[in-house]
Amino acid sequence: MTAHRPGLIALTAAVLVAVFLLMPLLAVVPVSFTPARYLSMPNGHYSLVHYQQLFTNPDWGNSILLSIRIGVVSSAIATTLATLFALGIWMFRPRFTAAIVGFVLLPMIVPPVVSAMTLYFLLTALSQVSNLVGYDTWLGVALAHVVMIVPFCVVLILVALSQVDRRIDLAARGMGATVWQRATKIILPNIKFGLLTAAMLSFVLSWEEIGVTLFITSVNAITLPRLMWSGVRDNIDPAIASISVVLIALTTLILVIRMIYSSMRTREGH
Repeated sequence: MTAHRPGLIALTAAVLVAVFLLMPLLAVVPVSFTPARYLSMPNGHYSLVHYQQLFTNPDWGNSILLSIRIGVVSSAIATTLATLFALGIWMFRPRFTAAIVGFVLLPMIVPPVVSAMTLYFLLTALSQVSNLVGYDTWLGVALAHVVMIVPFCVVLILVALSQVDRRIDLAARGMGATVWQRATKIILPNIKFGLLTAAMLSFVLSWEEIGVTLFITSVNAITLPRLMWSGVRDNIDPAIASISVVLIALTTLILVIRMIYSSMRTREGH
């Protein structure tokens, strides 16, 4: 049985669609080499001055480190909460499961502006209790990101759990395994790739979040997307194009590594 291969017309259409989608990203590359102090094409003269600014200006480094810290913390918390919730739903199948899951997924449905305003008032109230978790603090931003990304983690983990055979859990329960043993030694090992995917997606969502972050930060917790937004809004800093090219290159590198890894695993499977 031969594998189905797309024809020339399908490949051509796919390439044209990919080029159409990637053209806005590729247009950023020459702009990043402009010697001017504003966003413009190089016009025959190229310079690395804006790439140098990424290393010489401490604001960029601080914002990148802050975004990484917030992304790691919010990803860890969101993945943990989503895993506990999904395991409870899958193992115990409580009444009104659909209503409970729908309630958890509300942040995906509610407009971001509404969520941002709600989180703003919440963090402002928390600021009166503690200066660590509140408005314009990195922990406050991480908490807000957790609220926004937990639904996505829940969906991914529930999908992973839907592919697990319930009979292995029933067999473990019949042999006297506790809930903790069933969860940690039977179920979680079977959805480890789903958990990894949820953690990676939650980190990416936290990394690029800007809508809610604009409402809950001011001058202290300046993440990378917020700094880029400020540069576009205030002075059209060409360094934004440089950091965009760096992020595109890193994303492409990660995708290539993932494709190579998947190809190697497929060959080993055969």
